[in-house]
Amino acid sequence: MASSEIEVVSPTESTVLRQQVQNERQHGAPNGTAPASASNVVNVHSASAYGDFEKLRFYVEQEGASVSIPDGNGYYPLQWAALGNFTHIALFIIERGGDVNAADNSQQTALHWAAVRGSIAVADLLIQSGARVEAADVNGYRAVHVAAQYGQTAFLNHIVAKYLADFDAPDSDGRSPLHWAAYKGYVDTIRLLLFREASQGRQDKEGCTPLHWAALTGHAEASSVLVHAGTKKELAVKDKAGFTPAELASDKGHRQVAHFLSNAQLTQSNSLGKKLCGRKMRDIGFAPLLLSMILTCVFLFVNSVIAAPSFPKITAAIGIWAMIALSLAVLALIMFRRCSSKDPGYIKRQEDLDKHANTERNFQTHLKQTKGKKGLK
Repeated sequence: MASSEIEVVSPTESTVLRQQVQNERQHGAPNGTAPASASNVVNVHSASAYGDFEKLRFYVEQEGASVSIPDGNGYYPLQWAALGNFTHIALFIIERGGDVNAADNSQQTALHWAAVRGSIAVADLLIQSGARVEAADVNGYRAVHVAAQYGQTAFLNHIVAKYLADFDAPDSDGRSPLHWAAYKGYVDTIRLLLFREASQGRQDKEGCTPLHWAALTGHAEASSVLVHAGTKKELAVKDKAGFTPAELASDKGHRQVAHFLSNAQLTQSNSLGKKLCGRKMRDIGFAPLLLSMILTCVFLFVNSVIAAPSFPKITAAIGIWAMIALSLAVLALIMFRRCSSKDPGYIKRQEDLDKHANTERNFQTHLKQTKGKKGLK
């Protein structure tokens, strides 16, 4: 595998969903999409997976089954309840001594499993019962990473806003949730993370930014969102193999994305010089240019007309004309100095317009409030 290619290792997908698919193939969908038959629910784990509260309570209270023992694959009943967003099942397990931070063989907790399906209600119950928001599995994936991997935008925003989860935390390979959302092409998740000012310039251990990930998988919309929301510097960043996002997209055969990124990079390089020149002209204006033109005209007039060696004897009329011309030049320099150093007053600046608009808006608000008070009286 080329060093520029990102090796995706998702134990969440390889453990949680693989086991779920096996169960679905054998017994039907557990997440409320199909009723569980008696043959499907055989222990506390399957009862938790299918949301069969009566069977779960029977196994625990009548047969004395434990809710703190994992199944043959190392998964706990609370994880299965979290995956299905069965809040009443999860609450029953917690009340019967279930550990909210119990981890399976991949060190994933029930909160990781809740993030797979975006189970917000169960996540609230788990965290309020003591679950660690920043718990990480063997690959450094936290709940925010898993939510980004599966496009669970609402879940991600919920745990970030309510429980202050670190939305920009890197995993063991230096990849943030924004990397994963870009790789999977979940545009809404990308927009959420960018709104919360997640770092676009973060490079993982392969030197790849989120834009590299979007380019690698050919997600055109994700690439467009990242480019337009970024500083454009990410377009020129190279990974450890020396590839920019545009080159990486071209190497993987994503022509549309490669064309878009190439044009964006070309536009950025062409506009760089214009921005620099425009910024300088905006700062100093055209004053030096006008001053140099006036001084050049005065010099040429004196050197070529008044002091010219081939010029005939200066008469009184020519002398008066020369004095008037020089006086006008000096007057022009004086007026230029005054106009360049003072605001003439008749040019409305943008800040003046904004200030006037704010004043007008405040006046209208005050007027409405005054009328309202008079109406109440």
